[in-house]
Amino acid sequence: MVLHGGEPLLAGHDGIEAALRAIRDAFPPTRFAMQTNGILIDERFLAIFHKYGVSVGVSVDGGPAATDRHRRYANGRGSYDRIAAGIALLMRPEHAAVYGGLLCTIDVDNDPDEVFDGLLAFRPPQVDLLLPHGNWTNPPPGIPAAEPAAGQDRPIPYAEWLIRVFDRWYEHRPVETNTRIRLFESIMARLFGLPSATESIGGESPGVITVETDGSYEQSDALKTTTAGGPATGLGVAGQRFDDVLDHLATAAPYRLSAACRACPVVKVCGGGLRAHRYAAGTGFDNPSVFCADLLALINHIGGRVRADLEQPAVVSQ
Repeated sequence: MVLHGGEPLLAGHDGIEAALRAIRDAFPPTRFAMQTNGILIDERFLAIFHKYGVSVGVSVDGGPAATDRHRRYANGRGSYDRIAAGIALLMRPEHAAVYGGLLCTIDVDNDPDEVFDGLLAFRPPQVDLLLPHGNWTNPPPGIPAAEPAAGQDRPIPYAEWLIRVFDRWYEHRPVETNTRIRLFESIMARLFGLPSATESIGGESPGVITVETDGSYEQSDALKTTTAGGPATGLGVAGQRFDDVLDHLATAAPYRLSAACRACPVVKVCGGGLRAHRYAAGTGFDNPSVFCADLLALINHIGGRVRADLEQPAVVSQ
């Protein structure tokens, strides 16, 4: 169960603890996670996180300049300093059990090495590098508008950015960092036929249900970036179980791959990418990802590095 938002900590100490307690009482095996901007983290929240075993992820986009480019208050003031203060609390040794990691949304205008350095400064156990939301109708920054048929014939600014980070992470881990990067590890896992740990890679069966504040069940909230009612299921807590929703999602249109994806040589790795990124007005989700060219280049690069290492002869000490 992931407490998400908006900003979940705005519910306050009592509200967060009441929610955790109610869910745990109803289903004791529940494991909890939370995604927060970190600004409101304090000792009382940390005590609650420990009590209920909440793994806390913080959203931050690197160092001060990269983070404050987008994560600003309404008056335009940057939020990095307060985010960093919240992460500093999580970094204390006594809070290692609840420090889940960092989430960074990629901005190709930010230098990848500087972003990576800024993230590593927080010593995160894991980093999620997320492609910004966009689709064929509303393309992401740095990718020009085009028809879905363009597929792999596109600029690859996100692959170039991610390859810079991957090479550094792959060559120096664990000497430079023990930080796991879920996107890279998921691609490597899929190369060997293993499950992905993220919905953006692998095309696994839907496993995320969003419970809205009115009790309605929705698909991944990323689908809100596609069209009005994009994530709606028509189901809710008053009449359906989670299993009913998963059965419904297994046949939902966003989860079917396009013909172009099914014919692609890396489809078993990328799985078509994040479902929200396939959307185009007129054709719906029957398209490759708007990041198709980037995913192909990134997967081929990672696959090449891994295969080259596996083909190296073993060195036996005398």
